[in-house]
Amino acid sequence: MSAIEKQRHIIDFMLASLWRRKGKNLSLVVVYTFVIFLLASVMFFAHAIKKEAALILRDAPEIMVQRLVAGRQGFIPESYIDSIQRIKGVQSVTPRLWGYYYDGQSGANYTLMVNADLKDRPGEIIIGKGVTLRRATTEDKIITRKNDSIPFKTYDGSYLMLQVKGVLPAASELVTSDLVLVSEQDFRKIFSVSKDHATDLVLEVRNDKELSTIAAKITQLYPDTRPILRNEILRTYDAVFDWRAGVIIVILAGAFFAFIILAWDKATGLNAEEKREIGILKAIGWETSDILLMKFWEGAAVSLSAFLMGILSAYLHIFFTASALFAPVLKGWSVLYPDFKLTPFISAYEIAILFFLTVIPYTVATIVPSWRSATIDPDSVMRT
Repeated sequence: MSAIEKQRHIIDFMLASLWRRKGKNLSLVVVYTFVIFLLASVMFFAHAIKKEAALILRDAPEIMVQRLVAGRQGFIPESYIDSIQRIKGVQSVTPRLWGYYYDGQSGANYTLMVNADLKDRPGEIIIGKGVTLRRATTEDKIITRKNDSIPFKTYDGSYLMLQVKGVLPAASELVTSDLVLVSEQDFRKIFSVSKDHATDLVLEVRNDKELSTIAAKITQLYPDTRPILRNEILRTYDAVFDWRAGVIIVILAGAFFAFIILAWDKATGLNAEEKREIGILKAIGWETSDILLMKFWEGAAVSLSAFLMGILSAYLHIFFTASALFAPVLKGWSVLYPDFKLTPFISAYEIAILFFLTVIPYTVATIVPSWRSATIDPDSVMRT
């Protein structure tokens, strides 16, 4: 008998053995699949949303300069621009105006930002898709459409009516859901910002290797400023999403360890029927190595089936069903949740870690008790 034919017979017997105990094995596979599904879903979502953040921040300013007042961000004088512009390596310095506005009707915070296209069009705004749905009361909702007007309460207590002239495309909803683009004149009126101040300054530099040096020179020149590099923002996003994913995994740790105990008990505790089966196989001429090989294939069949089904279910859950289970925790709290589809990003490294943590231990655990039973005299095993 060739080695391939021998392997085929062993696998055929293994499948028949699994089928004889189909109820017990099926329940184990279901629980096994569910645990892998939960862990893989968290890993897929965290990795994909970090990749999305990296793609979005790719076009972010290389350096942002903020002014700190009593440890918090304040408006920065535009008079800082000339001195910063003269720093060697700085290509351009541009002031930006943006801020957060709380809408009492919807209970949401909007991000208001000055847009150059609205420079000569005061009284007009362009809004994100999330802003179009505004809650009038707890039960009623008002859908804002083009040419409708939205009232904005200014810092002096009066109201400024701004007319919607456009809605930002849904493709950009991940970053524009709560965005309201306004003219500079309207922004300064709403937040009572003087003409010689900006929210922050954005810099373009000639050489990326000089970013840290330029940031240090800005801090030395203006000690009340805080330069923020694009790489620092990306690292912060990575840390935030890693932390949130870790929180979910810690919450799931109880269920995961309960499964480990169940799987270990099932894998290491052979019942009388399984021991008698091993004894019969030994009596009819099976070698110990053949029995261990059969048990290896049995453990591999159960664990690999659960692993593949769990990975596939997690993939469909995250990338095709808007990750309904974990999105609120990993996205963060917000009234205006962006409706977006994540681009599939799969980390082979994370898949490999999950494989070695879930498949390998169970497969190995099925061999140990089988080896013990296979090394005992067949007569004594069959009499138990």
